[in-house]
Amino acid sequence: MGEFKDKIKGHADAMVGEIKRSVGKATKNTDLEAKGTAQKMKGDAERAKGAVKGTINKF
Repeated sequence: MGEFKDKIKGHADAMVGEIKRSVGKATKNTDLEAKGTAQKMKGDAERAKGAVKGTINKF
């Protein structure tokens, strides 16, 4: 069950991060762009963590 939570949280973080990155880029706000990139990377890592947990739980 934890893998689904990680995947959902990761997806949400990745989406919000991408929005922040895009807004930062459009407004030439490099700080917001960097924070968005970092949050997107965190979300991608959480999704991967959820996928690994799901694979491990199958065994």
